[in-house]
Amino acid sequence: MSQPSKSARSPTHYLRHWWKRCVESVIEWYLFTCGGLSIGITILIAVIVINGTIQFFSDPDVSIWYFFTGSEWSSGFENAKYGILPLISGTFMVALIAGVIAVPIGLLTAIYLSEFASPAMRSWIKPILELLAGIPTVVYGYFALTFVTPLLASLGPVNWIGQPQNQLSGGIVVGIMILPIVASLSEDALRAVPRSLREGSMALGANQFETTVKVVVPAALSGIIASFILAISRAIGETMAVSLACGDRAKLSLDPREGIATMTSFIVRAAQGDVQHGSTYFSSLFAVAGMLFVITLLMNVVAQWILNRFRQMYQ
Repeated sequence: MSQPSKSARSPTHYLRHWWKRCVESVIEWYLFTCGGLSIGITILIAVIVINGTIQFFSDPDVSIWYFFTGSEWSSGFENAKYGILPLISGTFMVALIAGVIAVPIGLLTAIYLSEFASPAMRSWIKPILELLAGIPTVVYGYFALTFVTPLLASLGPVNWIGQPQNQLSGGIVVGIMILPIVASLSEDALRAVPRSLREGSMALGANQFETTVKVVVPAALSGIIASFILAISRAIGETMAVSLACGDRAKLSLDPREGIATMTSFIVRAAQGDVQHGSTYFSSLFAVAGMLFVITLLMNVVAQWILNRFRQMYQ
């Protein structure tokens, strides 16, 4: 039976075609607007931070050289000094402790879920991990103060942790917080490895453990490393948990038992209403925010570079 010619098509057919095109155009423009809005907001944030940073460094009492090399940060006090090294040191110390906790546990969890867990086991372990990611960060901070620090104090000699706010408890709760990122992204990378590689390894005589360690994990290494970097960058940018758990004392110290200030905790303190707007103290938060922005941006760029550079392509 032959198809009706164009001249025989009813007006309803053209109306439906026109309506479909209109809906597609609206959806296309909506998606374009959302993408452009996200880019515009990012640019606006960058402009505001850069403008505040320029204002800070324009102050005659501020030395650009001392800002990057100085070991004392005493903003808000008489004869204030603005050396960002104590804030950077505290930030990376907390991130290091968090990484030591989250990276191995998250990777082992991902390997178990991807290679060894039954579907039923995976179906209830993954929601628990996602629940950890959904807990407000301020809860983690109070958890560090009321549970983690007293627990650590009870496990060692008397007064070996003499401060309720310290880097160790802050790093532990941040490690718990970023654990789902490592586990989830690493599991996605492991499950993306083709089944044929596993079958080929076992056909050559390897058992499941040997296949996992020597074939699957190396094949997914780019995604696993990227998950580590993204999780650490998340730890570096954490605010409320470290503000409550670590305190706001800007001190250059590598002792995890002492309280310190991170870049984010300083920003929280400087953004409070009792700080005079337009003062050097207030504008210093933009310089710290700019440094934090650059660090996290570089870490995300490195993670994407690793994914693009070392991703193994399979037929």
